[in-house]
Amino acid sequence: MRPLLATAEDTRALGHRIGRLLAAGDLVVLTGGLGAGKTTLTQGIGEGLGVRGPVTSPTFVIARVHPSLVGGPALVHVDAYRLGGSAELDDLDLDTDLAESVTVVEWGAGLAEDLAEDRLEITLEADPADETRRLSVVGYGSFTGARMAQLHAALALTERTDQEATR
Repeated sequence: MRPLLATAEDTRALGHRIGRLLAAGDLVVLTGGLGAGKTTLTQGIGEGLGVRGPVTSPTFVIARVHPSLVGGPALVHVDAYRLGGSAELDDLDLDTDLAESVTVVEWGAGLAEDLAEDRLEITLEADPADETRRLSVVGYGSFTGARMAQLHAALALTERTDQEATR
């Protein structure tokens, strides 16, 4: 199932539902082109976690920490776009905060997967013709069984999926 997200608000709302399912130590690796909705999804994740915002694209810093307002894990938001490789990601020392935080790495494909066994790899694809977005999710580590079923339930709440669009 690949949910079809019609608006930025749909993307943010889905992020909120995903955020409510995340726990300290989880890693989310976001992939997608410019304007695909990575930061919008991260904003929703931050809302779902109940962290201090605003969650914005980290343009002047590579990583930003958003502390929890509700006693849960902090959100570490990373923009790996300008990093030259996994060695530069290692230099950020993210693994020191990883156990107590949820870490979201935008542009992290090929760089961040080794940070945590428990991770979601989310790919967003924007359709420039109508600004819809398609999302695909792959889970690793603890994102199997019951946790993945919860995630699939959250994804199923979106308005349409590829399967529905072809009926």
